[in-house]
This record gives sequence, structure tokens and C-alpha cells, in this order.
Amino acid sequence: MAPGSRAGAACPGSPAPAATEGEWPHPRTAWYTVCLLALTVLLANLDATIVSLLAEPMKHDLHLSDVQLSWLLGGAFAVFYTFIGLPAARYVDRSNRTRILALGLAVWSAATAFCGVARGFGQLFLGRVLVGAGEAVNGPATFSVIADSFPPSRLPRAIAVMQLGTVAGEGLSLLIGGVVLAALAGLAPVALPGIGVVASWQLVFLAIGLPGIALALAMRLTLREPARRGLQALAQHEVSLSEVLRYLGRHWRLYGPMFLGLMLSALGLGVQQWIPAFYQRTYGWDPARIGPVLGVMRLAATPLGLLLGVWLIERLDRARRDDAALRVVVLTRLIGAPAAIALPLMPDPWLAVALGAVVAAMLGAGGASQNAALQLITPNQMRGQVTALYLFVFNVVGMGLGPTLAAAVTEQVFRADSELRYALATLAAVIGPLALISITLGVRPYAREVARLRSLPASSDAPPQPM
Repeated sequence: MAPGSRAGAACPGSPAPAATEGEWPHPRTAWYTVCLLALTVLLANLDATIVSLLAEPMKHDLHLSDVQLSWLLGGAFAVFYTFIGLPAARYVDRSNRTRILALGLAVWSAATAFCGVARGFGQLFLGRVLVGAGEAVNGPATFSVIADSFPPSRLPRAIAVMQLGTVAGEGLSLLIGGVVLAALAGLAPVALPGIGVVASWQLVFLAIGLPGIALALAMRLTLREPARRGLQALAQHEVSLSEVLRYLGRHWRLYGPMFLGLMLSALGLGVQQWIPAFYQRTYGWDPARIGPVLGVMRLAATPLGLLLGVWLIERLDRARRDDAALRVVVLTRLIGAPAAIALPLMPDPWLAVALGAVVAAMLGAGGASQNAALQLITPNQMRGQVTALYLFVFNVVGMGLGPTLAAAVTEQVFRADSELRYALATLAAVIGPLALISITLGVRPYAREVARLRSLPASSDAPPQPM
């Protein structure tokens, strides 16, 4: 930490002061923050997505329907996120963000471990609800902390590094889960002291949930709260949710396409929670094989996509393209949408894996740009709540509705579990193009706003103007 930096002087538990212009955390401190947050995001995504690999064993052991399973895949997150995500975001905008993150991490990690001792659908549903409750604070606090740690020109790269945690979490959930299941294959159920007999898939929940509690303690002790920037105009004013909603309504041409595009993209991601089950039902692969193959594929493809996305946005930004961030999202969706449609229809599982790599890379390339775009145009005092609304759309519509929509189409339209592939292809053919159209409509309003912000003096924190 650079001498005299107020961001560096704040202790981990203290509220962050407002930073003076030109004052940023020392690069070592900023990148330590990003690395620790990347680990946190890694565990968040590992805990959230492991259930997709364990779906078929859970269905068999607990005698679940596809619709019940879809609630465990995503709907349970949406239930509690609806009640805690937005109120928690107000505390993110006015309180110590690192303390909030540490508490959330401890809650969702303990809830994941609880899933390992669940004895039925009701207890598993409760565990998944609590995972969603803890993770509700993750996005708003994480993005707000990073946005106050780096100058705007470095923000896309910092977010890309942080999102390596997302990539690693999703990939490791499949890889670790598959390895553990393979190691336990053929063994009798394990009896744990004080818990009782647990199946192999329950041991996976225990193995990935407990380390998060240790990381929460490390975060609480070492992560420094960065000084908030750009609060001069509203330093004494707490922005309410109603004010945020009115603000977004006045600037609907700017935010509307971004939110709608995210909602549709998230719906597609929610549908893809069924991809491991698709490999099992279509090609006969078991979870012990699916996990390592898809885990390694995503660990390889998505970081390459992130690097590509950062390179594109920085190149466009150097060329003074005001639409750089959203332009990258459009380009990646143009490539990723056709691959997502074709993936479930492949006659060979390895062809499906290859197309999955294309989809993963394009999602990685567009993800950092999409998140950076939102932070760059949103006033500091609203970032937590606007990000929470953004993630509310992602979780409630995408992770909540997406898996259930795929289950309903499979059961009601194609009427056979084995026809899951056609449900996935049909939904991708509808959702992907609509998401692309929506994001494209937002490019020009976004470019105008970025150009306006670039024209302001360096000390200005003026919000977007009505359009």
C-alpha cells in the first residue's frame, strides 16, 4: 500500500472513507483484493453449480421428478434472493463491503455442507435456499469493491481476472465432483460420526462446502475496504431503492437493453444447467466421466475467452470506440448463439464437447465486458443496488426459471427424459437470437453515454443525462 493512501489506512472492519480524486489503492493491494475476491467467486460458483453434476444421482436416490430437480438446480436460489438480495445491496452502498462479503461467504459455505447431510427434497431445498441467501451479497459487494480499486481504463482487466474465479468454480465443480464420484464408485455408503450414512454425492457437498468457512475468516482479517470514489454530490445522502428505480426508469434507453439482454442470456445459462444430465441421457456417460471432461474443457476454454475479451475491449478502447464494452458482447454472442443451438444435436459426444468449448469461450469473452459496462456508467452511490437488480434478473429469471423451463419443455412437449437434447436445442434457438437483438439495441445509447462521460472533467461524477 502506498504511503499516505487513505484506502490503505482503513482497517478491515472500518467503513470506507470517500477518496479524493486521483487517489487509488496501491497496485499490490488492488490486485491482492482481486485475487481474494476471485477465490471467493470461485467458491460461490463451485457451491452453486455442483448440483448440476449431481443431478442424476440425486434424482435416483431421492426419487425426484425433473421439475423438483429443476428447483434444486436454480429455483431455490431465486426464492431467497428475492427477499435478501436487494435489501442487502443497500448495506453494500453504505456499509463495509468486505465485512458483508465475509459473512455471506461463511453462510453459503456452511449451507453447502448442510446439503451433504440432507435427508430429502425439503432439506436439500432449504440448503440450496441458504446458499442463494449467502451468495446474494456476493455480486453487489464484489463489483463495487473492484470498481473503487482500479481506474476505469484498468477495470475490464481487473473484472476479467476476478471472473477467472467464476470459470474455475464452474470447471472445478465438475472436475472435483467427477473425481470424487469416480473414487467412491462401487464403495458402500459411508457412515460419518454424528451424521449417519451418506451417499457419495453427499460427500461431494461436504468436501466443497467446508473450505469456504476458512476463506471467510481470512477475508475478514486481511481484506481492506477501499475508499469510495465520486461521492461528493451525495456524500450525506443515502440512495433508496425507489430512487434507484426512478433513476433507471428515466434512463431506460441506456439500461433497458442491458437488463433485457442479461435476462435472456441468463435464461440460456439456466437452461444449460441440464448439460451434464444431457450427456448422461443422450450418450450414456456417467457423472464420473462427465465431470472431468466438462471441467477440463471449461477450465481451458473460458480463460482463453476472457483473454480474448480483454484484448478486444482494450484494443477498441485505445481506438476511442465509445461502444467498446457492449460491442464485444455483441460479437461474442454472434459466435456463441449458433454453437449453443447445435451442441445438443451432435451425433457424437466429443463433437458436443467441442461446441461446448466454443460456447464457454464466447461467454468468457463477453462476460467481463458486460459487467464492466454496467459499472462504468453507474454512479458510485448506486452501484451496489443497480448491480443487485442486475443480478436479481440473472438469478430469478435465469437460474430460477431457466432450469424449470427446460424441465417443463422436456416433460410437456417432448414427453420423455431421453428427449432432453431437443428441448435444449429448441430453447437455445429462441433465447440466443433474442438476447443478441436486445444487446445490439443498447450499443448506441451506451456509446453516447460513454462519450459524454469522457468529455467531463476528471473530478466530475455526473450521472447519465435523460435521453
